[in-house]
Amino acid sequence: METLFCISIALGAGLLLSRITKPLGLPSVTGYLIAGILIGPYCLGRLGIDGLGFTSVENVKEFEIISNVALGFIAFAIGNEFRLSQLKKVGGTATFIGIFQALIATLMVDAALIGLHFVLGERLPLSMAIILGAIAAATAPAATLMVVRQYKAKGKLTDLLLPIVAIDDAVGLIIFAVSFGVAKAIEHGEFSLKAIILEPIIEIAGSLLLGLVMGILFSFCEKFFSSNSKRLTLSITFVIFTVALSMVKFEIGGVHIGFSALLVCMMLGTVFCNICDFSPEIMEKTDKWTVPLFALFFVLSGAELELSVFTDLAIVGIGAAYIISRSLGKYLGAFSSAKIRKCDDKTTKYLGITLLPQAGVALGMSVTVMEIGEVGEIVRNIVLFSVLIYELFGPVMTKIALTKAGNIQPKPHEKNRKHRTAPAKLG
Repeated sequence: METLFCISIALGAGLLLSRITKPLGLPSVTGYLIAGILIGPYCLGRLGIDGLGFTSVENVKEFEIISNVALGFIAFAIGNEFRLSQLKKVGGTATFIGIFQALIATLMVDAALIGLHFVLGERLPLSMAIILGAIAAATAPAATLMVVRQYKAKGKLTDLLLPIVAIDDAVGLIIFAVSFGVAKAIEHGEFSLKAIILEPIIEIAGSLLLGLVMGILFSFCEKFFSSNSKRLTLSITFVIFTVALSMVKFEIGGVHIGFSALLVCMMLGTVFCNICDFSPEIMEKTDKWTVPLFALFFVLSGAELELSVFTDLAIVGIGAAYIISRSLGKYLGAFSSAKIRKCDDKTTKYLGITLLPQAGVALGMSVTVMEIGEVGEIVRNIVLFSVLIYELFGPVMTKIALTKAGNIQPKPHEKNRKHRTAPAKLG
């Protein structure tokens, strides 16, 4: 009963805040995140009434299965953007920009935090600076996709954005594995080429292979059903089943084998949209089914944000340096690589801003870092602080950038309002 109360209150709060933020011109994502904070353990949850909001962070984590499934559908939807017809136009450019801007963001954060290391000393260990530089590469696909969908963004920037976000996370996994291996060597004197090179390559290759197999099987099974309702049910079944498979971890000969749920589900969506004739129709129906799921996901994300990190000035200071240097790295990396690839002026100018949101992948990396002890705990708190800032302001910045680039068109009533309020010309 309490679980159902929590879910209904989370959805209700999300809907209410999305209505409040709409007149302010803010994306629904921002409203959902604020709703999560308000019903989370630092606000309504402090009353300690079970079922009325989330009473603790542990209480929020009890709903982790919902977040995992939502991320699976988000990745599946992004994979649908990798149609061969589209990839022929933007594939090379998206790959180049995705890799280049991720590397520049990492280098910018590394340079800034290593510089601070020489000022702060052991308050900012070298291993911590290297790890945070690696985490900087990751971008949040969820917030970006939600803004694109809500405002039906279309154009050259949008065509590049979603493939770049997908590539970005794959690059981020590799950079993180290498940097984390170096950081562990600094902290504990452990250096393993297996962990630095072999395991991340296996994770990415294995994820793509698993997604390929599931995509082929999914497309094959869809042919046995003709009604849209049954095809929709099968789609939901396959995405959830694929998310479950991607959580399987095992060890062979001392090598840890795991999968990235984001990459697996992206590949599932990519294969399905390219070999199934009626995939656009199925994707359209799946998109409608996932609307409340995504709303709940972002409310839960807001409830999970740790407001307690603001009480530690050292965390706030290092977090601010991380946010500023990462934002500069993302923007300059996207700007310069788009220039190199001769993208149009608006795409070149605004692409970097759309790559600022950061959440799930970065948080996952920060959990892994906690295994190295005290440094990992501090990294976790800094990432929590940065995610709080990026999740609240990132979607707004993405909306502004897409609007400035001409990818979001004002609605008819907004055009009329602007026309009525425009000053009359003289003469």
